Amino acid sequence: MLKKIILILLIAISASNIFGGGFQLNEHGARAMGMAGAFAGLANDPSAIYFNPAGITQLRGINFSAGVTLIVPKASFRGPSPAIDESKVKERIFNPINFYATYQFSDKLYFGLGVNNQYGLGTEWEDNWVGRELAVKTELQSFYFTPVVAYKVLDNLSLSVGLVYAYGTVEISRYTDFAPLTGEAKVSLKGNGSAWGFSAGVLYQPMQTLSFGLSVRSQNKFTFDGDAVSTGPVAVQGMLPKGGISSTISTPLNVTFGVVVKPIDKLVVTADYQYVGWSSYDKLTVHFKDINMADLSSVRDYQNTYILRLGAEYQLFNSLSVRGGLLYDRNPVKDEMLDPTLPDSDRLGFNVGVGYKLSENISVDIAYLFLRFSERKITNSQISYTKGFAPFNGTYNSLANLFGLNISYKL
Repeated sequence: MLKKIILILLIAISASNIFGGGFQLNEHGARAMGMAGAFAGLANDPSAIYFNPAGITQLRGINFSAGVTLIVPKASFRGPSPAIDESKVKERIFNPINFYATYQFSDKLYFGLGVNNQYGLGTEWEDNWVGRELAVKTELQSFYFTPVVAYKVLDNLSLSVGLVYAYGTVEISRYTDFAPLTGEAKVSLKGNGSAWGFSAGVLYQPMQTLSFGLSVRSQNKFTFDGDAVSTGPVAVQGMLPKGGISSTISTPLNVTFGVVVKPIDKLVVTADYQYVGWSSYDKLTVHFKDINMADLSSVRDYQNTYILRLGAEYQLFNSLSVRGGLLYDRNPVKDEMLDPTLPDSDRLGFNVGVGYKLSENISVDIAYLFLRFSERKITNSQISYTKGFAPFNGTYNSLANLFGLNISYKL
């Protein structure tokens, strides 16, 4: 029984998709968001620090930009098969922030600093729902600090490199059933950790109507430390996991190639291909600080994947621009590994946005993204829930509405 409870805690961490496809946030600037995030080849506002730091060589003087994205996700599950009962996640609003500052040191040398939440979100189901022994609450928040330096090698070629420091917190809870011996117990884990990494970028403009960008964000290996807290019947208190626990988890390598074409005056068309190296998340090992509990490993076997983006911007007036775009985001989780901690699926995104210059120094960007997840019907689940250890097969449906706002100021 003790081994079973420890394994449940392990699954609570490893199957939570802490860094799954849906936990990677790519909306870190409202202008780029309005163009479906296809910005690596353009990168001509302060959010370039995230999308392609080489682009800050296009920003003269001192520039600031601050913004927020409001994310309103919805998800439901019908099952477990053959049942068709529907359960829904609690409605919540997430608000990742972004802040960027750039400084032109000379005609060729530029500096920048970015702060944003590159991984986040979570799910929360009702305490009494059918899958409560797989997931009740999963929540992750991260803060990324990225100082960068960029150098203009030629008038049409810029290079950049940056350092990344990240800090994250995680909270996970679910139930375990001791029937027929006694009732249910709730197991919760809270922890925090940090990671280091790097970013780099190249921006090349062979002609006025064409430019190319390449952006790299490295893996970040987080070392988490936390505590397991269990509440339940007195009869099983000695069997529940508690005390210190630690683990290491790597976020994926991201490599983005972007191209920009200006077919006519005032119109910019952008396209990005973003490679996401999710195979780095192949397994997770959990270390229990209690010497009586052996370390355990869980296979995750995530797959490398990609995101395709297409965007456009048209300058209607000197002070007003309109934007639009489409994206396709392929998820990294195999059907048999999918669970309700994060109901992930392939996604289509439809983006619109506007930008308005209040003055020569101040501009406002607003964007909206509708994210539709493909319906995902699972028939070969390797995830079981306690009652009979039956596979957690069923149908997941998800969508999200995202609203972005940035205010920028130039000195």
